[in-house]
Amino acid sequence: MRSLEAESALRSGYFGAYGGAFVPEVLAPKLLDLAREFEAALADPAFMAEYRSLLRDYVGRESPLYLARRLSAEIGATVYLKREDLNHTGAHKINNTLGQGLLARRMGARKLIAETGAGQHGVATATVAALFGLECTVFMGSEDARRQAPNVERMKLLGAEVVTTDAGTGTLKDAVDAALSHYIGHPDVFYCLGSAVGPHPYPSIVRRFQSVIGEEARRQILEKEGRLPDACFACAGGGSNAIGLFSAFLDDEGVELFGAEGGGTDVAGLRTAATLTRGKPTVFQGSYSYCLVDDSGNPVDAYSISAGLDYPGIGPEHAMLKDAGRVRYEPVMDDEAVAAFRKLSRLEGIIPAIESAHAVALAEKRLAGSGRLAIINLSGRGDKDLGRF
Repeated sequence: MRSLEAESALRSGYFGAYGGAFVPEVLAPKLLDLAREFEAALADPAFMAEYRSLLRDYVGRESPLYLARRLSAEIGATVYLKREDLNHTGAHKINNTLGQGLLARRMGARKLIAETGAGQHGVATATVAALFGLECTVFMGSEDARRQAPNVERMKLLGAEVVTTDAGTGTLKDAVDAALSHYIGHPDVFYCLGSAVGPHPYPSIVRRFQSVIGEEARRQILEKEGRLPDACFACAGGGSNAIGLFSAFLDDEGVELFGAEGGGTDVAGLRTAATLTRGKPTVFQGSYSYCLVDDSGNPVDAYSISAGLDYPGIGPEHAMLKDAGRVRYEPVMDDEAVAAFRKLSRLEGIIPAIESAHAVALAEKRLAGSGRLAIINLSGRGDKDLGRF
């Protein structure tokens, strides 16, 4: 059972062959403490009760499962949208930052640091820091700060310091590098990592706090349709919203699972962020998983129109699920994502994040004329992307 594999990973740090904690010695004891505290917190009824209370009263969960009638008619299938865009801060990221913020407070931390690409995780981390009275520094690539300027302003308004980096392409990979470097030099801070990537125990932590998406969606679709969906779709950059949805359906072999990668403009030529399509397993940013690499096996820069998918790595559980054939990961090109962004806006009056639009585009292709029942995880709203295309 794949649910048992996830439980095993919480202790071993590995999803099959993938995962681990490849970090400098200074971070090893910090990560061991974090893993122990996380396990203790999950077993603490008071911790979990506070987390659930905040999800309900602060985030506004549960998020609706909405039947998109006009989109369904256009595609020729029955399509529900899991409305993570309606969460406080406008995306799924708050599910994870609330949990990690509570862990930080439990461990006596006074400062949160985070990386961000599209800015949604940065906003969610700054929000939780304000809620709990913690200092906050968010690292962001200079290119992402330019193309996601509204979220930079939101972070600053919430009291966070935003540190931009010009390294590399000035995107998410470079922001993670900057955050990890700061963490190595300041191990007393709490690193609130935003996706299901990085060294153990982060992939397990993020998976657990995002699993609320799938838990709700499974219950909601059974209430509305009396059966499980034929397919579920989510975009996959680092993979947090995708594993959040997929986690509730992994043991249901009749439910097909699809991850939409950022195809960019040229998958074959590596002008892409399609890690599971074009990458190879290697150690990258503290974990062994798939990564986009050159002929010498060195990580290369990713490219996608989506700042949230513009990342050359992927979480270790997704690597395992790809190898097992349980999830199909497919690239969605920039122009396909932009077309889906516009289509959902005009058909349903819902402006999706460009990241989420990748999942919509893939669902269009795989469901066309099928009459099948499906869930698309609408991981965030598109305010940040207005005027870009």
